[in-house]
Amino acid sequence: MSVPVLLLAVVAVALAGPVPVLLGRAAWPARSPVLAALAWQAVALAGGLALLGAPLVWGLLPWGEGLVAAAPRLAAHLAGDAAAAPRPTGLPVGLHLMAVGAGAGIAVHLLLTTAVTAVRTLRARARHRDAVELVATGPADAGRWPGGARGARELPVDDPLAYCVPGSPRGGEALTVVSSGLLARLSPEELDAVVAHERAHLDQHHGLLRLAFAAWARACAWLPTAETARLAVVQVTEMLADDAALRRAPADVLVRALAQAAPGPDAGPAGQADATGPTSAGLGDRAARLLTRPAPLPAAAAALVAAASLALPAATAAALLGLP
Repeated sequence: MSVPVLLLAVVAVALAGPVPVLLGRAAWPARSPVLAALAWQAVALAGGLALLGAPLVWGLLPWGEGLVAAAPRLAAHLAGDAAAAPRPTGLPVGLHLMAVGAGAGIAVHLLLTTAVTAVRTLRARARHRDAVELVATGPADAGRWPGGARGARELPVDDPLAYCVPGSPRGGEALTVVSSGLLARLSPEELDAVVAHERAHLDQHHGLLRLAFAAWARACAWLPTAETARLAVVQVTEMLADDAALRRAPADVLVRALAQAAPGPDAGPAGQADATGPTSAGLGDRAARLLTRPAPLPAAAAALVAAASLALPAATAAALLGLP
């Protein structure tokens, strides 16, 4: 077996099972959620490339090492060019062609699932935004909210709700929604903390990151670690928003505010792909993190995680393409 095929197979197995499990159980992401978000993206990207690349590159072996060298020769062979005849590998050429088809099928499946998830999410956001605009109003004191009155909406319901709806590529405004019930419960400092948390989700584009991992979980629903990755990314983005809100409010104020704004792990917009809001899932761990403030990762460890997160997808892509 060639080195690129072996590398892709090892990466595919590792990132389909043990690596997401270990990363999901690790304690260090709470110390550096930025690096944790980078690591999860590397796992997803490299895992997808390896999953489609292992059968594809193995199938192309009779025509060369890697996609760049072998794909043109395979195309020429299929067009009848005798000079591009496959090299013997000890196995039927038809078996290699089946592997090429399997790899291409996985690639199409991943791309189509991502596209369908993106379209459905954007449509859901548009419907959600339209529904909010029909019943919500601009809060009287929205001008003093963190970031000003941009997209601020008060929802006339008694349930304690706070969430955000990302903007639309077609110009739909990003919304920060707080219910009347929650406004009546929160002090001005707690309201600042909740709004800062929600607007951090918008400013840092967490909706895009969550969408990508929702697509990955749907495309690989048969793989338990895909859902593990999706849930872990939700928690990482919540920690990133928590850290942004800490610049506006003390930790104890933020914890009280989030506890009042978190109706439950699956209640309302917080459990949907089209909106982002506080949830009680993991709130205890997040509260402990906010109140105790774990020490950041040592510089050497942080550099190692960053380097590995960049090198893993790069090495996987190089093996797929057949680059030196």
